[in-house]
Amino acid sequence: MAKIQRNDAEWKKQLTPEQFYVARQKGTEPAFTGKYWDHHADGMYRCACCGAELFDSQTKFESGSGWPSFFAAADTANVRMEEDTSHGMRRVEVLCAQCDAHLGHLFPDGPRPTGQRFCMNSASLDFTSRGDGNG
Repeated sequence: MAKIQRNDAEWKKQLTPEQFYVARQKGTEPAFTGKYWDHHADGMYRCACCGAELFDSQTKFESGSGWPSFFAAADTANVRMEEDTSHGMRRVEVLCAQCDAHLGHLFPDGPRPTGQRFCMNSASLDFTSRGDGNG
């Protein structure tokens, strides 16, 4: 996978202000406000910055957190993890492996079969429906 590198000005041209804040500046959208937290269509969640396939809707579950949650990545090569010690906590940050977009965090309290909860920001995601190619 070829690494995508752009400067802030280039990302700002491509992304909405909310997408730029979340994906490029490691922000977080408020719980229960993102367009995908209560989204149930069949398809693929992709990186809003570069289009990499990140999460299949078949791995999405209701975590009650207010953010879209998944128990597995579509392809582990498309996500990378990094230690995050911001906000006085120790967490695992999830990033797009292709463009380094901040996606959210990984927690060890998900359902079977993985026990993982990829808690993602809707602003960092796009959705492609399996049915018609749109969201």
